Amino acid sequence: MRNAHAVADIRAAEQALMARVPPGALMQRAAAGLAAVCAGLVPRVYGSRVVVLAGSGDNGGDALYAGARLAQRGARVVAVAAGTRVHEEGAAALRAAGGRVTVPGDPGLPATIDAADLVLDGLLGIGGRGGLREPQAALAALAEAARTATGTRVVAVDLPSGVDGDTGEVTGAAVRADVTVTFGTWKAGLLIDPGAGRAGLAQLVDIGLAPCLPAPAAVAYGARDVAALLPVPGRESDKYRRGVLGVVAGSDRFTGAAALAVGGALRGGAGLVRLVSAEAAVAVVRQHWPEAVITVTGETGEEIGAAGRVQAWLAGPGMGTDERAHRRLAAVLATDLPVLVDADGLTLVADSPALVEQRRAPTLLTPHAGELARLMRADPAEITARRAEHARAAARTFGCCVLLKGSTTVIAAADDSPLLVNPTGTGWLATGGTGDVLAGLAGALLAQGLAVRGAAAAAAFLHGISARYAAGGGDPVPGGEAPIGAGDVIDALPDAIRGVREA
Repeated sequence: MRNAHAVADIRAAEQALMARVPPGALMQRAAAGLAAVCAGLVPRVYGSRVVVLAGSGDNGGDALYAGARLAQRGARVVAVAAGTRVHEEGAAALRAAGGRVTVPGDPGLPATIDAADLVLDGLLGIGGRGGLREPQAALAALAEAARTATGTRVVAVDLPSGVDGDTGEVTGAAVRADVTVTFGTWKAGLLIDPGAGRAGLAQLVDIGLAPCLPAPAAVAYGARDVAALLPVPGRESDKYRRGVLGVVAGSDRFTGAAALAVGGALRGGAGLVRLVSAEAAVAVVRQHWPEAVITVTGETGEEIGAAGRVQAWLAGPGMGTDERAHRRLAAVLATDLPVLVDADGLTLVADSPALVEQRRAPTLLTPHAGELARLMRADPAEITARRAEHARAAARTFGCCVLLKGSTTVIAAADDSPLLVNPTGTGWLATGGTGDVLAGLAGALLAQGLAVRGAAAAAAFLHGISARYAAGGGDPVPGGEAPIGAGDVIDALPDAIRGVREA
């Protein structure tokens, strides 16, 4: 589990810790950890070429002291004083170790950066807001050019400069790092896109901050955390005790959505799935999942009450948005059972928000950015840029849990509980129908008794792992992947669950 804290809380914790330790001790701890990571990124330290981009703040000081440590081991270190001032003690330590300090206007600087093995980004600290300004923006561009052209590795100090530490927002020029070495605790901006996409491989260096920190602002679950949530059937279990999920999905036009949702639910551990759908979609489901119990929709929209006893409902994938679909969704939401609303169901909720706003039973909405934009009457680009902010706003507006899908899946509750961030997402999931699979999987976990936030987090985690297994031929590690479809994600779910349990 990765616990991430708000910038203001980190600042307060740092002040509390600095009052207990000798002056400069925190910076030296950070610099030692940073230098150790950097040393592992080059074949050998002696003779390696390192450029330090040092801003005015403490991150610039951390980078300068780390540069001094590398210079003491024989690295050729050049620091660029890129702020309105330079951390004088750090610069002096670097010079004493044999390094040199220059300025952004140095005519030889582009060639120096281009030839570097490592570039340390200490331009801004975690409190930076907005995109980089000059000369920092030009230095970030030089680092990026070297990274892409010659393989220079860019190491961000605490957080890539230009990324918002609380939200991951990037509103202008920003550093793209291969590795980020963060200190004391995780920052939410390292977990949430677009910031997460600029962090590269993030590593945490312990500087003794943990006892001074409050509750986290965001949490990323790991395999052990998810494994602890997953139900395990006992010897006395039967299909009803395993959890029965009711699914309202599919239509004459969208026949595959029902099959994908049912498949996700069955592979996700539901003991029984009761499907309410149109005849055309039912025919597809019978071919793929004959174990599903079927109720065919008619003209009245009264099929929900006749479907049979369930422990939770999933409503939306491919169900349509006509008046009969509206009546079925309203009937599902009128129950006192947990309900997951997805896809077409979200379109209906956008037109009739009271369907969810007036509900008191557990509810999970699973929109992508476009669907959340309709729910919140917002711009999809704004949703994508500030995922955490808009997911929290939607959760408060509708009084329920919101799982916002995308490059980073974030899960927000209506209360002040930490944002949950899924770390397993992959671009291979960007294919039609995978959202239906996720909905079925999350619905199955709700039916098995998981609380809404836990069901959402576990489903998102397993969904990503399953896609990685499917794309990688059983190996959830990037490399050697092949294109996949939604059905492949379903097929890989048992292996993903097994792998998470074994972890």
